[in-house]
Order: sequence, then C-alpha cells, then structure tokens
Amino acid sequence: MPDYARPQTLTDALALMAGGQARILAGGTDLYPGAGSGLAGSMVDLCDLAELSGLHRDAGLHIGAATSWTAIAEADLPSACRGLQQAALQVGGRQVQNAGTIGGNLCNASPAADGVPPLLVLGAEVELASVAGRRRMPLSAFLLGPRRTVLQPGEVLVAVRIPEDGLRGRSAFVKLGARSHLVISITMVAARVVVEAGRVAEAAVAVGACSPAAVRLPAVEAALRGAPVAELGDRIQENDVIAALDPIDDVRATAAYRRDAAVTLVRRALAEALA
Repeated sequence: MPDYARPQTLTDALALMAGGQARILAGGTDLYPGAGSGLAGSMVDLCDLAELSGLHRDAGLHIGAATSWTAIAEADLPSACRGLQQAALQVGGRQVQNAGTIGGNLCNASPAADGVPPLLVLGAEVELASVAGRRRMPLSAFLLGPRRTVLQPGEVLVAVRIPEDGLRGRSAFVKLGARSHLVISITMVAARVVVEAGRVAEAAVAVGACSPAAVRLPAVEAALRGAPVAELGDRIQENDVIAALDPIDDVRATAAYRRDAAVTLVRRALAEALA
C-alpha cells in the first residue's frame, strides 16, 4: 500500500489495514508528538470517514471513534454525560480538543487518559472492526495497560457505545494536575449517581492515573448503594478507594500522594455529581 492513504469509506480503510502493517491517523495529537524525528511506515488517515464521526441516540448513545472532543463537549447530551463533557474540555488546549478524537484517546491507552474514567462510569463499550467482521466489548476489557489494548493487527476502533442504563442520573469529572489545564493528570475521578426518593439507587466511580489503566471502585459503589444522599460522605471509606488502586512514583507525584488525592477527589466528584 502507499505510504499515506486517506480512504473515503470504512470498507476501503479496513482493506488498507488488512495487512496489519499500517498505522492509523485520526487527530494525530498523540501520534505526532510520539513520532520523534519522523513517522515511518504506512499511514491510513481516517479523517474523511463520516461514518466514524458524530453522536446519535441508538439504543443508548453511539459516539463515532473519530468524533472530536470539541464535538462531544458541545453536544446536547443527558446529565449522565456531564462528566464526559467536563473531561472533553480538559483534554489539552482548544486546538487539541478540535483535532483530537475519542477513539485516539482510548487507543493511545495512557493510564492518564482523561476520557476513560467518565466512560467507565457510563458503562461504555467499544466496537471494533476488521475485514473479518465486528466485535464489541466493555471498555474495561479493551484496555490492558499502558499503551496496550486488545486491538489485533488490521483492526480499527470504530465506535464507543453507551447503553441506555448508563445514561441515567448525573455525573461529574474532577482532575488534579500541576495546574488546571494543559497538563497530564496526577489523579482524576469520575462519578455517576442515580438518586431515587432521596437515596442512591445506583453509583459508579472510576479513578484514572493511579493504576496501569483507569479502574472502577466496586467496594465504594457497593457502600453507596441504598445510602441516603445526606450520608454519602460517611459511606466513602479510604481503604475501599485505595484497595482498588496501584499507583506509581513518577515525576508528577508519588504513589502515596496519588492515593491520598484519589480519596479526596472521589468525595469531590460525588458531591459535584449531586450538586
């Protein structure tokens, strides 16, 4: 295949990818900075594929993998997606939000990817395609660790799907970095809460940048279910948060700091989701 191709249909794109040697270009906001002195090998540019762009309701919410963060931030979405839209406004600067895509953020598989925690609390699934067909799986199963996903050679992430149940309630996203914007997260948390008759009917909490991939907090979620809204703060136990995490020491923060920050941000995200 040529060194650079810009197919006009997904069928053509998958045919070009079938050899398993080509790299995908969407927004390029991760690809170009990581290329060093230059890009090598064949490139398949997905930017012209209208079928991979945009958001629409379809037994839940369908988000094309090439949808930009700006489009997500500006879309008319349910309150459950508020955390995702808050994250969209913190993915780099405005230029990155205009060019960067949700699919690229997921396939880059950074432990500090801002898009992952808010998608996890929505119960998001990913849809993958190749010349052999399509398959779907939970986002949590798609991400294997730093820069690692289940994508096979020739396979493309084509959509993110949020089930109807994931669109219930309200959500929030909070992020801690060395400054408020244009920074890689030290810790980040997304929370979604469904309240019925003054009690928590459903809760989902996820933490990013504190493990090889962002994770849900099952013990915290279990403790919150059925609790009166006024008692949520008392139901969040430090050990329930920390037990699910596996942070590292790096140039941005120590593992101990990340654990402490995660506990604080969990409380803050839940309070903001309920505000």
